Amino acid sequence: MAYNLKINGTAHSVDVDDDTPLLWVIRDVLGMTGTKFGCGAALCGACTVHIDGVATRSCITTVDSIGDSAITTIEAIGETPQGAALQKAWLDLEVIQCGYCQSGQLMSAAALLKETPKPTDEDINSAMSGNVCRCGTYQRIRAAIKQAAEA
Repeated sequence: MAYNLKINGTAHSVDVDDDTPLLWVIRDVLGMTGTKFGCGAALCGACTVHIDGVATRSCITTVDSIGDSAITTIEAIGETPQGAALQKAWLDLEVIQCGYCQSGQLMSAAALLKETPKPTDEDINSAMSGNVCRCGTYQRIRAAIKQAAEA
């Protein structure tokens, strides 16, 4: 079936099955590979995108559920003030090790800062609890979020 999706401010027409996960539309059909496949069950957060500004797991979100919603992926997160501040903090504090989870981490962190500009540790823990980092960079992630919030 044909769908018109608004991703990163650009209209995209795709012809996919109704139950195709948004993740596969973004990665395989449109070639935007910044959003990662991790678990396929919304447990790790690697596939996080924003749908109308809300952090959403794209591996379980079907394309037919999107409607007219605006989708933002990691490719465009630096265009927002929160996203740009987070990217800078991530680099300043050398958060990244293997990097696989980082697009999802950044997307969740950007949604947090948009909703809660000055988050507490509890706010950060709550917002980031669904994002798994196999390298264990959680302390640097928290510090980067705090640095971005101060920017």
